[in-house]
Amino acid sequence: MTQEAHVTQGPLTTEAGAPVADNQNSETAGVGGPVLVQDQALLEKLAHFNRERIPERIVHARGAGAYGTFTLTRDVSQWTRAKFLSEVGKQTETFLRFSTVAGNLGSADAVRDPRGFALKFYTEEGNYDLVGNNTPVFFIRDAIKFPDFIHTQKRDPYTGSQEADNVWDFWGLSPEATHQVTWLFGDRGIPATLRHMNGYGSHTYQWNNEAGEVFWVKYHFKTDQGIKNLTTEEAVRLSGVDPDSHQRDLRESIERGDFPSWTVQVQIMPAADAAGYRFNPFDLTKVWPHADYPPIEIGKLELNRNPENIFAEVEQSIFSPAHFVPGIGPSPDKMLQGRLFAYGDAHRYRVGINADHLPVNRPHATEARTNSRDGFLYDGRHKGAKNYEPNSFGGPVQTDRPLWQPLPVTGPTGNHEAPSHAEDSDFVQAGDLYRLFSEEEKARLIENLAGFISKVSRDDIAERAINNFRQADGDFGKRLEAAVQALRG
Repeated sequence: MTQEAHVTQGPLTTEAGAPVADNQNSETAGVGGPVLVQDQALLEKLAHFNRERIPERIVHARGAGAYGTFTLTRDVSQWTRAKFLSEVGKQTETFLRFSTVAGNLGSADAVRDPRGFALKFYTEEGNYDLVGNNTPVFFIRDAIKFPDFIHTQKRDPYTGSQEADNVWDFWGLSPEATHQVTWLFGDRGIPATLRHMNGYGSHTYQWNNEAGEVFWVKYHFKTDQGIKNLTTEEAVRLSGVDPDSHQRDLRESIERGDFPSWTVQVQIMPAADAAGYRFNPFDLTKVWPHADYPPIEIGKLELNRNPENIFAEVEQSIFSPAHFVPGIGPSPDKMLQGRLFAYGDAHRYRVGINADHLPVNRPHATEARTNSRDGFLYDGRHKGAKNYEPNSFGGPVQTDRPLWQPLPVTGPTGNHEAPSHAEDSDFVQAGDLYRLFSEEEKARLIENLAGFISKVSRDDIAERAINNFRQADGDFGKRLEAAVQALRG
């Protein structure tokens, strides 16, 4: 099934609505003469074309998206007062944008890279954005390292290509990346489609209930289509034949009514557990083992409608983890804390300060009532209303109830490392993950890692990288070292 063409009545017009007399020939001074500056239809058309693109995202530039619904299947009011999570059977409109992290807008889909899993809930209390990935962990735990990390993944300023030296030099000197790198170079590093992978909120978030009790929560979206992945060789072939493979598959599955879905689960930790937990529960490089906090099924996410215009709805969609609703809030996760600022700031630069009011980003069930005015593409929605608070003209007022519960803090300000917990090694969970793999999965992991590490120009960079995996598991390091040596000669 393909999208039907829109039938448009009436003449072609300029942006101002005037009819265009001739869209085939520019106005000239006589036959064969120079083009006239008075041909405003031509000048407007060229000027608009020059400005069609907006700056692409620094990360997550390559994306695909779809609309859908989230249906609550379990009463969670004991943990959160969020209204969209208040009643079993309640449905909330959503928009989900998938993406790769490192590639630019024109890169191929089938590459070894984490996938962004950014989900917007259009709730009755405003938009709630959950910005995660298809992995439950990440490469770093502090946002101050994020620009450096991304610089290693992007094109080198001298060669113009991604360089193995940069990637492995940084990862080798950042042992906290070992867990995520083990995940990325395993079988799930290249999903077969966007439908056949899980999603995760990745960060730890706060839920709070009507009584003011605080809980820490992690989100899991388990694909109902089953996990399917590509080998490195399959991905290379597919990228050459169909670089848009993931976007095409998502669009066509929805067009034929085969709506992809995910079972939504949460892990819940009472706030009192956090201080004594064996891992730092706010460390993005670590998971909460399911044996400690079993996932609880709470809902179903289904994608059932394609965007009508990719630029307007996918590229101009914005997501910020700072978009909370009452009953949900942040945690002391240092990566999350940095993203609370960085995501919104990126979109204000990239799309503009009125980006929140584009149709794809606009709240559905409530109106945004702010005193912010003017700026690029301001549409005059406030009309003549007063733009200050307090006022005596019936303007919006504060609720006096915070969206989330405050956290007690103590100690002097400073550049502190996160507090240490009993098992906060950078290598424990990476080793646990390696030992979960079958022998065939381990062999593919070693082959994928060795193929990339072998490209570095210096032995010390390779040795540092290998040593991180050696500390995670002796067998892991031994096999990887042998594989790298065989490739490097």
